[in-house]
Amino acid sequence: MDFSSGVFGLINLFFAAVIGIYFWQMLRTQQGGKVAVDRESRKEMDKLRKLRSISLTEPLSEKTRPNSLKEIVGQEEGLRALRAALCGPNPQHVILYGPPGVGKTAAARVVLEEAKRNPNSPFKQASKFVEVDGATSRFDDRGIADPLIGSVHDPIYQGAGAMGMAGIPQPKPGAVTKAHGGILFIDEIGELHPIQINKLLKVLEDRKVFLESAYYNSEDPGIPLHIHDIFQNGLPADFRLVGATTKTPQDIPPAVRSRCIEVFFRALTEEEVGIIAVNAAKKAGFILEDGALEVIKRYAANGRDAVNILQIAGGSCISVGHSVISRKDVEWVVSAGQYCPRYEPRTPSKPKIGFVNGLAIHGPNIGSLIEIEAVAIPVQEGTGKLVTTGLVDEEELGGHGRIVKRKSMARGSVENVITILRRFFSVYPENYDIHVNFPGGVALDGPSAGIGIVTAIYSAITELPVDNMLAMTGEVSILGEIRSVGGIVPKVEAAAQAGAKRVIIPKENWQEAFMDRNDIRILPVGRIEEAVKIAVSNQDSTLGLLEFPAAIANPSPSSVNRYRIGC
Repeated sequence: MDFSSGVFGLINLFFAAVIGIYFWQMLRTQQGGKVAVDRESRKEMDKLRKLRSISLTEPLSEKTRPNSLKEIVGQEEGLRALRAALCGPNPQHVILYGPPGVGKTAAARVVLEEAKRNPNSPFKQASKFVEVDGATSRFDDRGIADPLIGSVHDPIYQGAGAMGMAGIPQPKPGAVTKAHGGILFIDEIGELHPIQINKLLKVLEDRKVFLESAYYNSEDPGIPLHIHDIFQNGLPADFRLVGATTKTPQDIPPAVRSRCIEVFFRALTEEEVGIIAVNAAKKAGFILEDGALEVIKRYAANGRDAVNILQIAGGSCISVGHSVISRKDVEWVVSAGQYCPRYEPRTPSKPKIGFVNGLAIHGPNIGSLIEIEAVAIPVQEGTGKLVTTGLVDEEELGGHGRIVKRKSMARGSVENVITILRRFFSVYPENYDIHVNFPGGVALDGPSAGIGIVTAIYSAITELPVDNMLAMTGEVSILGEIRSVGGIVPKVEAAAQAGAKRVIIPKENWQEAFMDRNDIRILPVGRIEEAVKIAVSNQDSTLGLLEFPAAIANPSPSSVNRYRIGC
């Protein structure tokens, strides 16, 4: 009995020693691992401190970033609309259209700060401006990560931590929740994936984010209360969306557009680019010669280009000990960077036969003066041909799953001209070889050049010069009616900037705001006869419907033959 008790005691003592050694080894391993982790952590923290101790000088683009509405150049109308949408008691979602480098992001930032100062605004001092990029904000198809909407870190994934090991799913908020109570700014919103757009629309409707996980059990008492609350009530996401894009409205999904106020920023003029360059030079401590400023104005397409050119030219001067940026310095930057001169069409110096100043839209809220020229060469009666160059031959309609191709509407407008000239002007294009050209390297599309095409061909056949200080836009039906066109405000602005003194627009596009313009006279017309008479007689439509010379308005056979030139 005593012997067996002694044996069992030795066995117990042996196992107790083994177990003790095992746990002692485990403790040592844990302590050693902790020491190793702490040592590695200290090394990484030292690296981070060294990295943070190194800082370069602030880039000129950051120094010149607008901090107030007064510093945003050339966007008075756009800022007015943006403030109306965001600074009131009921701020709206907004889509900002405009070319790059004109201040869309800066405008959204400073408008939020102004809204915070409004006591009636729901934006408070703690309201955040959260910025994401639609081109890079991607999600994982498996739902592991979605930086925009949010995701759930399920227990099965590596690195789930203590909660994951306990089988608890962990919700991770996205940018929509981080922007709660403020503004979510999505740059290049047109680049968002369609799936993310659909998720975003749901968030805009619910003003919260609902997340799902196969590992969530509402009856599990081991799941913390805050996770129960998130899965049952959603993450808060009550924000105002401001999306910026360089695309046109037609490229943005209609479901997004219908929920947003659309605000348009325009391209900067040469003078406005010059103001930005001068302000940047002052902030950087450079002296900018007048000749250098003129080169910047001619080659910088936007404010960002102007600042970049100035920074490179300034860096070149500093490297040789100069503080004055000369014309030669800027010309070197322009040549090295292969900048192209701005396309700034101007009205011609005198009236021309077969030459019309047309108007077109070539970007979001960007109008441009276009040249329409026509030549008519008499040929044997009825053998004439019509040739057009500079036009789009085929265009696509629709998008987002349905695309229809058809013949260009602009080319169709040229063909309609033949009927219009015969019916309303008794001019016979089939007796001429007619060449209509749209120079300038910009392919024209859309029907709004119809009025200009009629006028140019009419002028070429009758040899009546067209007023060089007149621009025009409008679609012409084969019944002679001038119909409304899009982008009328930027078109009028482009006409004024190009030096035109008058502009013909469709009556349907007339706005009362045009009455306030002193730099250009807007002439609304409803018939093609009226528009052509204004163009070739150099008179205003306010003087009534003017009469053509009798030989043109009511041609006799001899006068018709004269205009056919020998037919």
